Amino acid sequence: MTLAILILGFVTLQRLGELVLAQRNTARLRARGAQEVGAAHYPLIVALHAAWLAGLWYLARDLPVSLVWLGVFVLLQAARVWVIATLGERWTTRIIVLPGAPLIASGPYRFVSHPNYCVVAAEIVVLPLVFGLVGYGLVFSVLNGLVLWLRIRAEGAALQL
Repeated sequence: MTLAILILGFVTLQRLGELVLAQRNTARLRARGAQEVGAAHYPLIVALHAAWLAGLWYLARDLPVSLVWLGVFVLLQAARVWVIATLGERWTTRIIVLPGAPLIASGPYRFVSHPNYCVVAAEIVVLPLVFGLVGYGLVFSVLNGLVLWLRIRAEGAALQL
């Protein structure tokens, strides 16, 4: 088994685990009266991330690994954990608005409005760089930027309600 396969396996299991956590948190939030906003673009986000990861499995499974870029990716995973821990039960992959709940202003949210999106955007370019796939990272970064533009607009509108 190559290091590339171990990395891709880790990322795949991580993402699947996060989907389970997100579904659990979404159900809990809905039970407390929360509403989803921007659901129409959610399948696009899922498709983009699934295509990104599937493409990496196809292209990178036998490629050498840059330890420098892997180190950057590991730091991004620490940031990802920080974001998820800060949001706690309010972390989800959907835009879920809990009426009357204050915005989170601690953790990374003290510094950046959308730290999760910053981490994801960085991961989308950095993981391909781990395998030397510069063009792949750039293409998916542009696609992700377009999807994030939709998502951040929907989230911003939801937070104004």
